[in-house]
Amino acid sequence: MPSSASLNPVSPGIAFAGKHQVEPLPFRASALEGLSEKMMVSHHDNNYAGAVKNLNRVEEELSRVTKETPAFVVGGLKQSELTFRNSATLHELYFANLGGGGRPSGSIEKVLGEAYGSFGRWEELFRTTGASLGGGSGWVVTTWDLHRDAPYTFWSGNHTQAFSASATLLVMDMYEHAYQMDYGAAAAKYIDAFFANIHWDEVNRRLERARRAAAALRA
Repeated sequence: MPSSASLNPVSPGIAFAGKHQVEPLPFRASALEGLSEKMMVSHHDNNYAGAVKNLNRVEEELSRVTKETPAFVVGGLKQSELTFRNSATLHELYFANLGGGGRPSGSIEKVLGEAYGSFGRWEELFRTTGASLGGGSGWVVTTWDLHRDAPYTFWSGNHTQAFSASATLLVMDMYEHAYQMDYGAAAAKYIDAFFANIHWDEVNRRLERARRAAAALRA
């Protein structure tokens, strides 16, 4: 017997396309200081690529949802959609803010220093937030609050906890897959390696775009 979805076909739009592509690493996997090529390739090819592929599958399933689809099925799909969409996006932002020399420069250093009293104080809080997730899972994100026009650092215990109305500036993956292969349970050593490889030029580009977006919203 045909399903209700087959009786009521829906032309898929962009929300149901299921055509997201796995972006390549924006740096040579062997080029990072203290983060091995083996771990970076595994992180990219398994964890990140897996999120992209699962997002595509979920979108395909959502394209078949109709008013007759049970609510628990819809709820499960929407939860999975948010999980995989955020995971894919956060991983792309994470990889893109790596591959640099780790020395802060430009507007971001001044902006964070003004917001937190000093750049060193911001870094201390960012590192401590990361350490609080060690042995578990989640993300540390410094973001530009588009509503309040200021930078903040927040903790996310999974892929679905996100700060509303914000533009991401810097992302650190604290899931164990990001460091266990190189450092075991020594999350603090991974955080050191992360800071040694931050691509601050990319963070400054994000800051510039975020401030323009915030100004446009206020206008």
